[in-house]
Formats: sequence, structure tokens, C-alpha cells
Amino acid sequence: MKIWSNTKTLDGYLPGLQFVVDKTEAEVALVGGKAIDLDEFPRLRGIFKTGVGRDNVPEEEARRRGIRCGFPSPGTAAIIYEETAGFACHLILRCLYAEIGDFSSWTKLDRPALSGREVLVVGTGQIGGRVAKKMQAFAKVSTFDLAKNRMDELEPLMRRADCATLHIPLTDATRGFFDVTKLGWMKDGAALVNTARGAIVDEEALHRELAAGRLRAAFDVFWQEPYRGRLLDLPPDRFIVSPHVASTCREFIAATAGDFTAFLASLETP
Repeated sequence: MKIWSNTKTLDGYLPGLQFVVDKTEAEVALVGGKAIDLDEFPRLRGIFKTGVGRDNVPEEEARRRGIRCGFPSPGTAAIIYEETAGFACHLILRCLYAEIGDFSSWTKLDRPALSGREVLVVGTGQIGGRVAKKMQAFAKVSTFDLAKNRMDELEPLMRRADCATLHIPLTDATRGFFDVTKLGWMKDGAALVNTARGAIVDEEALHRELAAGRLRAAFDVFWQEPYRGRLLDLPPDRFIVSPHVASTCREFIAATAGDFTAFLASLETP
């Protein structure tokens, strides 16, 4: 079966399979975070997504065309949720400890105790819920969820938070959700962590806040990937970046490779 891929996630984990560059030859599309246009794949029989986010998979259109969609199994998804939550906690702690001192001059900065800092978890689903639970061991934790809270509850939480960490899906309603107004609610010196989707934050509004030195941010997801945007011109301690690796541990990759192999086998079954 001929496979076209726009992700490197499973590179080295799928020996013996046939990959093609020409989309018109592809029978299966192996996709990462980028969207695909089904009109470019006249022979497509299946789409497999290597992560749990579904915003870039045209499921309804695929269903109409008789194209089967596959996703990581529940066991694999659990690995994704846990590893992404752990990575988000790493970024939160990195932001909260961003200003501690200077080694070369042996300067120690005055800082508040971690136990007194407040972390706002926005979105309490499979990943956000885990982040909230893990961070309770270190700091004060508050939560906001679009399905559980009123919108007027968000502003006071944002104003109090030393760090807000984002765990909401990308939909038409959440695109650019963290805009000039909401970022403006954040207090001076606060941080924004994003391991969800880049587009839930207004890129230009974030750039203004970071360039002014008022906020800092740590992002593992971006508006276009690979990201080459203007935020990279900011000091690296102001905009902390990683290449969409929050879930990418070897256990996840191996499990996903197994799921993809099983998906290919299912396409051979009537």
C-alpha cells in the first residue's frame, strides 16, 4: 500500500513500508499537525493522524468520500496525555524560575517562593486535568474550562495568575481566543505556556506583549510549523520554544507505529 506522509514522527519506526511523494499515487495519508486537501489525493483510502488533535483532519469530508480515518488507540492516547502534561509542567516551572540570578556574576535575584505562585490551567480535559493535578504539588492552582465556567470568571483568574497554561482545542470559537484584551489582563511579569495549538493565541498581540518586556511565554506549538515567524527575533528567555515535542517520547512513537500498522491492516479487510 502506497503511503504519503507530511510528518517525521514515525521516521525509522516503519521499516518495509512503501512511501511515495506523489499525492496522486497515495492510498494512505500519514499526517501530523498540517492540514491536507483531499482533492489532491484521488486514490486515497485512509488517513491516519499521529496525534490526538483532530482539527487538521477533514473527517466529515473523508466520510462522504468513503475514506477511513484512524487515530492513536486509547492506550497510545494515554501516553500522549501523560507525557504532554509532564512537558507542560516542565515549561511552567521553567517560566516561574526564569529570573533566579546570574551565574557569571554570582548574583542572586529576590524571588517569591514557588508554593505561593498561582498557575491558571485553561482547559481541564485529558491533558489540562493532569497538569492541574501535577502542579498542585508545587504551586497554587486555579482552573478555567469553557464547558464548565462562565466567561466572566476568566478575567479575575487571568489577572491573578503568575502563569497561565493553555489546554483547549482549536475550533472556530477558540481561534485567536487569547487576544489583545485577554493578554492585557495578565499582570506584569506573568507567563503564558502553550502546548495545545498556536492559533488559539493572537500572534501579533503576543508579540507586542513580549517585545514590551511585560510578559514571557513558552510555546511548543505554533501558527505555522516549522515556525519561522517574528517572535523568534525576541530574546530566548522572553519567548521559550520547542519544536512541537511535548508528547514525543519513544514509548508514544512506538505505540503509534503499532497503531498505524494495525490501521493499514484494517484497510485490507472489507
